[in-house]
Amino acid sequence: MRVGVEGHPLERLAIAPTRKVAEYQRRGMVHFHAAVRLDGAAGAEAAPPRWASKEVLAEAIRAAAASVSVTTARKDGSGLVLEFGRQLDVRDIAGSADAGQTEEDSARVAAERVASYVAKYATKSTGTHDGPDRRIRSAADIEELPISAHHKAMMRTAWELGGLEAFAELNLRRWAYMLGFRGHFLTKSRAWSTTLGELRAIRSRYRLAEILAELETTEEAVLVVNDWEAVGFGHDNDAEREVAQAIAEAMIQSRQSKRDAHRQDDKR
Repeated sequence: MRVGVEGHPLERLAIAPTRKVAEYQRRGMVHFHAAVRLDGAAGAEAAPPRWASKEVLAEAIRAAAASVSVTTARKDGSGLVLEFGRQLDVRDIAGSADAGQTEEDSARVAAERVASYVAKYATKSTGTHDGPDRRIRSAADIEELPISAHHKAMMRTAWELGGLEAFAELNLRRWAYMLGFRGHFLTKSRAWSTTLGELRAIRSRYRLAEILAELETTEEAVLVVNDWEAVGFGHDNDAEREVAQAIAEAMIQSRQSKRDAHRQDDKR
């Protein structure tokens, strides 16, 4: 990704957002956060020239935010220009904020705070979005969900827009249960940081070491059998089938009771 405008000194250098998070606010605006790094013209492995200072990078980011725009179409076919707003806060990520100043007033932001901020967004939605964990099959399904009116409105919008030919490529109906968003909450640069796959591998190796320590053995002495084959489905006898049916009916009744309660709340 290149951040800059035509004719700017940094036009030919690689300016890579190493972390970026977009947050949809209640007022309908998008709050966008990005940690940006400057590389040389050849990419992450190349160092930038000496004249490409942090101040020059900050200038390029401000110039890009002020000039970049995307033109899309409204539902009625008229044009809509999307661009960054006037609220722009560019700071140097350092070991700590400027001495004697608060984080808000300082021209620098502590690296620890940036890490904490990203971690907050990594877990923020777990308690605010109580939507379904599977795809929605129809618009009627949205009305039956035990969620807030705000989330229902966003799902309805995604479903409605997904039915328009102009937005067919976005697959909005497929991802309506995710409020129309089909990507990962966080993107990052492979060259600058680690990957989620590597983190999973580290976790797997750590857990394996714990198990081997408990067994007081080594990995070479353990035979791992991971070949599974389905041999049957269902229940062994009538008693098991009756118990399963009773559980299923109780779950259906519980969901119906929750739906009725939410309908009463909406009417109020």
